[in-house]
Amino acid sequence: MANQEGHRRFGNIRKRESGRYQARYPGPDGRMRSAPQTFARKAEAEKYLSLVEAQMMRGEWIDPERGKIRLRDYAERWIAERPNLRPRTVHLYRWTLGRHITPHLGDMPLNRIDTPMVREWRALLLAEGVSVTMAAKAYRLLRAILMTAVKEDELIRVNPCRVVGADQEKPAERPVLTVPQIFALAERMPERFRALILVTTFGCLRWGEAVALQRCDVDLSAGTVRVRQAFVEHRGTGLILGPPKSRAGARTVALPKAALPVLKQHMGSYVGEAPEAFVFTGESGRNLWRGNFNKLVKWPEAVAAVGVPGLHFHDLRHTGNTLASRAPGASLRDIMARMGHDSPRAALIYQHANREADQGIADAIDKAVKAARRKPSKRKVKRVVEGG
Repeated sequence: MANQEGHRRFGNIRKRESGRYQARYPGPDGRMRSAPQTFARKAEAEKYLSLVEAQMMRGEWIDPERGKIRLRDYAERWIAERPNLRPRTVHLYRWTLGRHITPHLGDMPLNRIDTPMVREWRALLLAEGVSVTMAAKAYRLLRAILMTAVKEDELIRVNPCRVVGADQEKPAERPVLTVPQIFALAERMPERFRALILVTTFGCLRWGEAVALQRCDVDLSAGTVRVRQAFVEHRGTGLILGPPKSRAGARTVALPKAALPVLKQHMGSYVGEAPEAFVFTGESGRNLWRGNFNKLVKWPEAVAAVGVPGLHFHDLRHTGNTLASRAPGASLRDIMARMGHDSPRAALIYQHANREADQGIADAIDKAVKAARRKPSKRKVKRVVEGG
């Protein structure tokens, strides 16, 4: 609003040689600041100053100078200031940043990144052949970084990552083994690794959890294994032994009795007597690496032989989770505990899938009942009257 002709109560506007209008205003410290962009019309510049004045009155104004830090620099600092991240997570974050985010947005100041720019960046990733799943992971990482800039550091006012559906993955449906296929696959393994297949599947274990089991974690009399640590493979560093993936990952899992004879034989033949002896190792006694396992056991040939070509080792855990969710009386909390999840999201997915399968069974039974109860059609009987 102007108090006098040509003068405003808050800020000032001047026309540049280019014909565009520049808006300037005083901050709470008295220093004059310029709008981050010029305006085609004077009315647009006036609207901008009115919005800035309103933000200051509500205590929502953020100094634009604070948001001039480049995304590349802020993202590196963001990772470094999270000491609780697992080494593999740090590696994945830095790889994702370097591969998919900073080449496109790294030199942009935080306060210049807007939603259309984020939408264009995601579309470019997909056009370059990046999968929907990988693009979603990159988007979620960018959103988390910028959310810290909004909520904690107050460098920008809003998070520009507001592209609907960009955070959603669409992974292909993974196969689920039948019980006979589980045991057939175990038989296809070298004897040293048969118990690994059964314990991983029926115990719903992750690879890192299974290969980190030690003799003190196995209770054959109770039929349980205790998960209290996990191996993480880190390029350039090697195997790192640490806590499970989440707090809920520390758990004790009961195995079906049918798996125990194989595990008992394995413990007697391949595991040292010391409590800290690792349960699953290679022939040299060294810890197993995920990257070498497929070649070691001829995995592609084995899974093809049991009728599931393309099966991943992680699908064994998926199979175990599915079997657990089908158990009569298993609650959501029970499934979460067995899977080692803090969030019910994954457990709900398995429960939902089984509800759909159960509904399909019910529909099939309903059709059979209706078919059985359908009355036979009445046939007209022609009577022959004598003499008629």
